[in-house]
Amino acid sequence: MKLNLKIMNINNPQFEVGIIGGGPAGSTLASYLSQANISCVVFEREIFPRPHVGESLVPATNRVFKELNFLETMEQAGFPHKYGAAWTAYNNKIYSHNFEGMPPDYAVDIRFDEQKTSESISNYTYHVDRGKFDQMLLEHAEKLGATVYQGVRVTNIQFSENENPKIFTSQDDKTRETSVRLVVDASGRRTILGSQLNLKIKDPVFNQFAIHTWFEGFDRGETEQKDYTFIHFLPISNSWIWQIPISETVTSFGVVTQKEHFSKKKQEREEFFWDCVKTQPKIYDKLKQAKQLRAFKEESDYSYGMKQFCGDGWILVGDAARFVDPIFSSGVSVALNSARFASHDIIRAFQEGNLDQGKFRRKHFEQYESILKRGTKNWYEFISLYYRLNVLFTRFVFDPRHRLDVIKLLSGDVYDQDEPSVLQEMRKIVTEIEQNPNHLLHKLLGNLTANAFNPS
Repeated sequence: MKLNLKIMNINNPQFEVGIIGGGPAGSTLASYLSQANISCVVFEREIFPRPHVGESLVPATNRVFKELNFLETMEQAGFPHKYGAAWTAYNNKIYSHNFEGMPPDYAVDIRFDEQKTSESISNYTYHVDRGKFDQMLLEHAEKLGATVYQGVRVTNIQFSENENPKIFTSQDDKTRETSVRLVVDASGRRTILGSQLNLKIKDPVFNQFAIHTWFEGFDRGETEQKDYTFIHFLPISNSWIWQIPISETVTSFGVVTQKEHFSKKKQEREEFFWDCVKTQPKIYDKLKQAKQLRAFKEESDYSYGMKQFCGDGWILVGDAARFVDPIFSSGVSVALNSARFASHDIIRAFQEGNLDQGKFRRKHFEQYESILKRGTKNWYEFISLYYRLNVLFTRFVFDPRHRLDVIKLLSGDVYDQDEPSVLQEMRKIVTEIEQNPNHLLHKLLGNLTANAFNPS
């Protein structure tokens, strides 16, 4: 039975909520709304499945899976379990591309179950094939009752004080308009609504680029860490390699670096990938014996924010609201949890009947906006300090005074405090080292600023 509005607009819409984008944020929100019997429609530009970067999850996603009755589906899919993460440094050798001289090796790993809480759902999360994972989430939303259209491009969103918002779409040269009570932009880094409303702010600090692909037959070894996410530090500033298991035999590898190191020529970019991998000789040798499954793909212009996350008749979720450098696998977690928090405000507005003559206003999303700003700010502070610490981060994680607090952040628990105390400690250490050029560890600091990017 559909949830009844206590305050109805004379001009009833075709759907209560229109969602642009069927990725993790859009499909998760559609599932929450459908569970609450709120009619919603999802417009997805692509035809699923389609490949996508962002293949490693964090434990904070498990709560969403549980609430949507999706955990069993994840298990049945056979995705590798992710019990932890590890960081490695490089060999003490100088390489090409003006690689700096390198400090001694540092390495560290963490297990999620080290931080035991009463709310823990499991001691692992998942690595996923995003093509398969995203399709499963979208099909789950449809199964719960959401109306889903794939291969449909949103061309414009129209807002009017006297009418419901309208979403204009195009498919096979045919146009359509759909009236809704609320527009949700879950279009990811296309940021359709944010761009239309001129809300987007480019990150002044992070300007990261990535080149990545899949390999079959890479030997991950037989240790308990073989299915961890690995971050391999590189001997150039603010650069690293990811290593993510996708299946028993397939592993995703990517090199992330700043724009200044990223050539405009495709051939040179691929050479750069392999030169970076060479800084980890054991990985390089095994990777050369593996089979590359996909052509190299590139990602650019990583981080940005929005002037606001919501307004009269609209709300932004997932990457459409905020994209933070993905070194801690934050993308899918922010997508799922932002959809979860947004659903709370949407459902509450319907249940309490406090819509303004049947319309959503920005005031209805005050709690959502506050929580999401707090969480993404904490992610950003963490990542900024991480890059500033560079390989010293591994020393920090080894410190028993801070280890569990760091693991909590790495698990995605970033929304319940204005600023976790461990971030204050990290900032204190960075400040002490950077203000003393004679400090033994001064030269090991990264060169990115530790100041957080705060959209106005």
